[in-house]
Amino acid sequence: MSSVRTRIPPSPTGYLHVGNAWAAFFNWLFARRHGGRVVLRIEDTDPTRSSPEYERAIYEDLRWLGMDWDEGPDVGGPYGPYRQSERTELYREAAEALLRAGAAYPCYCTPEEIEQERQRALAERRPYRYSGRCRTRPEQEIRALRAAGVRPALRLDVGRFHDPAWSSGWLERRREEGGPERLYVVVHDLIRGEVAFALDELDDFIVVRSDGTALYNFANVVDDHGMRITHVLRAVEHLSNTPRQVLLYRALGWEPPQFAHLPVLVGPDRRKLSKRHGDAALREYRDELFLPEALRNFFALMAWYPEDGREIFSTEELVRRFDLSQVGRASPVFDRQKLVWMNGEYMRRALREDPERVVELVAGYLVRHGLLPGPPTSDQRVYVRRVVEVLGERIKEGSDVLRYGDFFFLDLPRYDPQAVEAYLRGEQAAAVLRLAREVVQVVEPYRADTLEGALRSAAAERGLSMRAMVHPVRVALTGKTVGPGLFELMELLGREQVLRRLEYGELLCRSAQAPV
Repeated sequence: MSSVRTRIPPSPTGYLHVGNAWAAFFNWLFARRHGGRVVLRIEDTDPTRSSPEYERAIYEDLRWLGMDWDEGPDVGGPYGPYRQSERTELYREAAEALLRAGAAYPCYCTPEEIEQERQRALAERRPYRYSGRCRTRPEQEIRALRAAGVRPALRLDVGRFHDPAWSSGWLERRREEGGPERLYVVVHDLIRGEVAFALDELDDFIVVRSDGTALYNFANVVDDHGMRITHVLRAVEHLSNTPRQVLLYRALGWEPPQFAHLPVLVGPDRRKLSKRHGDAALREYRDELFLPEALRNFFALMAWYPEDGREIFSTEELVRRFDLSQVGRASPVFDRQKLVWMNGEYMRRALREDPERVVELVAGYLVRHGLLPGPPTSDQRVYVRRVVEVLGERIKEGSDVLRYGDFFFLDLPRYDPQAVEAYLRGEQAAAVLRLAREVVQVVEPYRADTLEGALRSAAAERGLSMRAMVHPVRVALTGKTVGPGLFELMELLGREQVLRRLEYGELLCRSAQAPV
């Protein structure tokens, strides 16, 4: 399949969201699997919402995810333009071709006339389909409407396809049990198998608005044909558009591409993923320290089910092994917990193979959350690196940096009131912290191992368990009950900071209220 050509068609009306990125990745993966080409097309036909800023963000987000393309607005190619706003003349030419072929007709119906038809259908309890009145509107009326300056829309004449001369060889005649013979548009979907649509359930749909702008189905057909697209992988929500698009291809004398309709992503509650329900912008995951290789791996395993049941794949393995026949029809769950786990796997690998990359990511995260005042100095980078080493495998996503390590960058920790109530109350807890402070003041050298040995010895001399020592000290130093190794974090905080926090912890032990 060296001639495979897929397309990624985002709209620059907002940031790229997970659902769109997932579909884009499958198009990329399929093309790369078969040595084909990927076309990036910007569908910017909504001038009120489209913006160059969002278009730039699309390029940035797709490249961050690790995807490239062979043709597009920014890289050029032989079948452009690659922005729909620059393809108006191509749509006009295709519309004229439909008129010349007798496959379309001008529609002068007003919104009021259409609404009257809708109301009649509602009163008669039948689904609304356009009556086709303009197909036979008297010429005298048409001349009068033109003279009055009324600009028509353009409708496809679906009824024309009942003529064998128009449908022979690709529309199928079928007879349902007990019913009449009907014509069907049959789509051989690469994921869903054969899907049949009755021709008489399709009305004469508009392809060009009265202002001359092409509607979605028409523009997509003209673009996909003009850009030589061979395979259209898209969400199953577009399945209902497919018979109309097939009719347009046939009316224009073009061969349709192959279609594959991906299942709908859902959340853990089985509701469709949407911008209002879990479908966050892709860059939000980037900002939360999710690694692109983890997202690629996670995306691939939503709806693709490799036979061996493995879960961790390099991108090279994904490209080599991806098989569209192993993509299921059932809606995959976008399980964020699974993504966090997978990101943790890749984060551990990055810590081993490229720790400076993790340092850079964590430093940027700290800047965004106000824990560093700006781009880190060389000394701050060294400190951040040591924090990353101490936090280690606890870092699975950005929030883990705050959950387990924000205290490294604060003058005083953000104390968890429940932790304070549990471990920093009363004279006994104050005595433990005072003992710890006495040890810290004199221990030499000031290292994790010597700190641990000195505190263990001091606890044993006074008949204290290490548990009784560790918990109050941890809460005083970090504000939390869980986190990285106590003695490692003490070494990193430094003697002066540890002494100050132990002293503050003593004050909390005698305070009436936990800090807010």
